[in-house]
Amino acid sequence: MMKSVISIDINADVGEGLGNEAHLLPLLSSCNIACGGHAGDEVTMRHVIMLAKKHHVKVGAHPSFPDKLNFGRVNLNISDAELYTSIIDQISALKNIAEAEGVTLNHIKPHGALYNLAAKDEKTARLIIEVIKRLELPIALYAPFNSVIANLAKQENIAVTSEAFADRNYNDDLSLVSRTNSNAILHEKEAVLSHVLNMLKNQKVTSISGMKVPIKATTICVHGDTKNAIEILKYLSSNLKQNGIQIQ
Repeated sequence: MMKSVISIDINADVGEGLGNEAHLLPLLSSCNIACGGHAGDEVTMRHVIMLAKKHHVKVGAHPSFPDKLNFGRVNLNISDAELYTSIIDQISALKNIAEAEGVTLNHIKPHGALYNLAAKDEKTARLIIEVIKRLELPIALYAPFNSVIANLAKQENIAVTSEAFADRNYNDDLSLVSRTNSNAILHEKEAVLSHVLNMLKNQKVTSISGMKVPIKATTICVHGDTKNAIEILKYLSSNLKQNGIQIQ
């Protein structure tokens, strides 16, 4: 009997000012492009879109709190109306450039503090869902498994791609360990592979307390700003295939 092949999407956040996209994109199947909230401008957006087009990588918008100072990693105290308008403007900016280059937006993935807040806060989650509905596009949402925003989006018939993180440790409640903790990020490529295989093959993630927590993922993120992201992606690319996991 043939063994079933697991398919997984590999994504990374790009256009964030590191300039490593030419090395990252060939190793990805989708990417999330910063569109002016925490990083990115028209020049970087167009550059990454062209690279994505060249390497047949799916393109997504990566909107955030409009907060370049804190790189979108702090909950910004702004009104719902301001946040809604900012997210619409960010996604529209990327969408317009993508369409001009003949590229269709595949998904939306909030960034940083906005991503983490929408995972647990219903008001923020609904605001992002309203943005997606207003866009009137057949577009997916990248969101954490069983999160508030994922479950609400499904109720609104929005396609949800469950995301897990290759290079981040988890708490017992499936929230990410804060970057202020020394054990937040996984740097060793072997540890990253083990972490990913556990999530994909066993549908479990071992939290920092040692608990085995159920998780499902159809996309895996490697952060483009992890210092050895290229090394990790190359290692995952070859070793996942050897473990019967297809990247697409």
